[in-house]
Amino acid sequence: MGRLSVNLCGIEMDNPVIPASGTFGYGYEFSEWYDINILGTFSFKGTTRDPRFGNPTPRIAECTAGMINAVGLQNPGVDKVIAEELPKLKQCFHKPVMANVSGFSVEDYAYTCERLDKEEQVGWLEVNISCPNVHGGGMSFGTSPQAAAEVTRAVKAVTKKPVIVKLSPNVTDIVGIAKACEEAGADGISLINTMLGMRIDLKTRKPVIKNTMGGFSGPAIFPVALRMVYQVAQAVNIPVVGMGGVSCAEDVIEMMLAGAVAVEVGAQNLVDPMACRKIIDELPAAMDKYHINNLSHIIGGVQNG
Repeated sequence: MGRLSVNLCGIEMDNPVIPASGTFGYGYEFSEWYDINILGTFSFKGTTRDPRFGNPTPRIAECTAGMINAVGLQNPGVDKVIAEELPKLKQCFHKPVMANVSGFSVEDYAYTCERLDKEEQVGWLEVNISCPNVHGGGMSFGTSPQAAAEVTRAVKAVTKKPVIVKLSPNVTDIVGIAKACEEAGADGISLINTMLGMRIDLKTRKPVIKNTMGGFSGPAIFPVALRMVYQVAQAVNIPVVGMGGVSCAEDVIEMMLAGAVAVEVGAQNLVDPMACRKIIDELPAAMDKYHINNLSHIIGGVQNG
């Protein structure tokens, strides 16, 4: 193992950097920019049982130190992902990939995860119970410990690969939901998904986004994400994947000190397609600056008091 390597749910990764779902497509799009095999892994575009066109436009809004999106899980559906997207991905990415799954019922989640669990290249299933910009399902499962546990149990019953449950920050007690997922059999927790936000066009006095509200992401949410990662990592005994506003190598180190085993990078990929490559390239120098010999040794290493 190298000094950047980590182990996520029993799978070795060359480094902890993971492009987040919805910001990296199915990988091959970014392979035109650089060799994506330098990544630890990546979480591919949120996949549902059936095809989804997504929300009406406009569905993107800029804001200070971030953005709001209400794309609405646009994707071709799990059957087409398996038949068309994964074979294209396999041509350019030679590591286990993280499959991000969303649903609108417990049965949806179980069906889609069971289908993807059979795919050789899928290493982890990231079960998204936290999407704030779709009507029905999505975040509703992520705001109740009981519902979150129900989805977790249903998915674990039909899969053999590690299940990482992705949590919403739009709750009052994220620790309680994380613990409910752990008790239901989750192999890991990832957080945070986007926060809920909106913008208003001053000229028209109407919301900028057709959906009115959407997921707020970007550097502005980093302190909130870091706090929640720390709280959850302190409360559970399974790996935590941290995300939310990560944009540089120092942010990765900070997330890991808070307790993250690996770190996802989201909105920054939309600002700079080379963001993850730059972060990986800059990690060794950042580690040297802060006298870190091995990243795996600093996980949860924040000093209290």
